[in-house]
Amino acid sequence: MTLEKARELLSVQANMGGGYNRNGAKLILAEVQREHGQSAVDGFIREFDLETLFGFTPGTEFKSP
Repeated sequence: MTLEKARELLSVQANMGGGYNRNGAKLILAEVQREHGQSAVDGFIREFDLETLFGFTPGTEFKSP
């Protein structure tokens, strides 16, 4: 997944909020982490304020099920 595609998908998740969107965001961040590393994940957490929205903190490792 490209970072631009991840940004687009995370934008939708962040705008909608809610529990299902939190899980969707986790899956997207897991894919970003696998392909682009922790710094990309931390950047998205800050960019979309995912700490406030979903409780994701920079440095959190996300893994796909």
